[in-house]
Amino acid sequence: MGEQESLSQIPKMRLDELLEELQARINAARGTRDRIHSLLEAVVSVGRELDLDQVLRRIVEAAALLAEARYAALGVISPDGRTLSQFLTIGMTDEEIGRVGHLPEGHGLLGELIRNPKPLRLTELGEHAASFGFPAHHPPMLTFLGVPIRVRDEVFGNLYLTDKHGGQEFDEEDESIISTLSVAAGVAIDNARLYEGVQRQQRWLQANTEITNSLLSGSSRLDVLELIARRAAEITGAALAEVSVPVPDTDDLAVELALGAQKDDRRGLVIPISGTLSGAAQRTGVLVTTTGLADDDRYASGPGDFEGLGPAVAIPLGAAEEGRGVLLLARAVGEPVFTDYDIEPLLVFAAQAAVTLELAERRRDAEQLTLLEDRDRIARDLHDLAIQRLFATGMTLQSAAPLVEHAGAAERVSRAVSDLDETIKIIRSTIFGLRVHDEETGPTLRSRVARAAGEAASALGYPPRLSMEGLLDTDVPLPLADHVLAALGEMLSNAARHAHATRVEVTLQATGGEVVLTVADNGRGIPADGRRSGLKNLDERARSVNGSFTINTPADGGSRLVWRAPLVQGGDGR
Repeated sequence: MGEQESLSQIPKMRLDELLEELQARINAARGTRDRIHSLLEAVVSVGRELDLDQVLRRIVEAAALLAEARYAALGVISPDGRTLSQFLTIGMTDEEIGRVGHLPEGHGLLGELIRNPKPLRLTELGEHAASFGFPAHHPPMLTFLGVPIRVRDEVFGNLYLTDKHGGQEFDEEDESIISTLSVAAGVAIDNARLYEGVQRQQRWLQANTEITNSLLSGSSRLDVLELIARRAAEITGAALAEVSVPVPDTDDLAVELALGAQKDDRRGLVIPISGTLSGAAQRTGVLVTTTGLADDDRYASGPGDFEGLGPAVAIPLGAAEEGRGVLLLARAVGEPVFTDYDIEPLLVFAAQAAVTLELAERRRDAEQLTLLEDRDRIARDLHDLAIQRLFATGMTLQSAAPLVEHAGAAERVSRAVSDLDETIKIIRSTIFGLRVHDEETGPTLRSRVARAAGEAASALGYPPRLSMEGLLDTDVPLPLADHVLAALGEMLSNAARHAHATRVEVTLQATGGEVVLTVADNGRGIPADGRRSGLKNLDERARSVNGSFTINTPADGGSRLVWRAPLVQGGDGR
């Protein structure tokens, strides 16, 4: 009886086993269905976004959810194809990320996927030949799944997943699902990049239109250059934008305009063409790039601290033979390098900047021509009208002098005639100065000083106040005029680089047998122990022409530099 009961229970046990197997398959099918549903939701979620950063973040989150991974990351491959330019991670807290410090750059096991872009599953990632451990304070990780993301024919980056929940290993189904997600991610990334490209192109077009309108409305050269640099920095995400122009008769560039990081320290700097990024672009006439401006040994010359600045590009403004200047853009350390995607519209922008400079030069030439024509007209009027009237008045007084019986009155008439003669001499000297054209004898001292003061406005950030007195163009000998101009350049450079002033006043006088150049500012003054090499040069230059150089500190602050020399030279200053 007992044996019959045992035999009767065998079919029931087999039925239970079949039911359990069926239930397991149903559960597996339900799990697969749920994962497929989750995959579809993830694909829709990723494809919905158009902002690239948001797309990348959604991809990492979806991958971690689908593969049940504790940690997930997405590494974007840099343009050189060897390292990672961007690394997004989830699963680690901000505190943990901070303790780890520098994010991965694509070496070791992560670099293995860059070199061999195909799925990689590991039971223990530390046992792989390419793995060389984790940095200090990095959380431990065991299992690993890596899958490349392709955008068309390009490997855009890689998905990295570690530590499946429950201590399980990543299986073929995980690899299949994440690979499917990577295909959808590639499409979403491509769409986001296309959308971003359209948006950026629209911004470039708007900037070009704004600059064209500024040019046509008669804005100054400096204002248009600042607009070009500002828009280029905004669109490319540059932390520093500066425009450098050639210094006449030297192998140097001067930073005429600087925006962003370290702008106050950069503006007005004189940098050599040899050994600098801007100098290389100026010399060759072609665009030059670097992955790290602060630590690139090829461009280590010249003044200026580039700490905190990384990828940079220098674009010449016009061809090399034109030599109009260079636009330099630098991003912060850790930011992406400049790619063809960034550079192509920048080349168009640089060409427009070159047109701006050329237009400004043509305007300056037209203004100079108008000025010369006005000089000729004023000289003619003075000669034909003023001098003749004064001469006639002098002749009348001279002829009337013998008729004056009072001795005191006669003396006054004689003195008036002498004053008229002196006035006529002064006017004739002024006429001579007005009629001296730059093409014939070179620029006059007045015009050279005015031009130097105008050029200093870019370094100072505002035009200095200028006043001139005396017969500068006739009484100041040419060698002495060169010394005056050199001293003025040094004094204005000193004010731009060190004074931190909001007002600078320049006064030039040629009276009382000497020429006196004074530059005063309302800046922070010159400390007692702050005599720089430039100030020493000014003193030596004054002594070489039998003159002097003094530094005064007004009661209301600032500094007052006075450079003087006699008009009649002797010895070495002759």
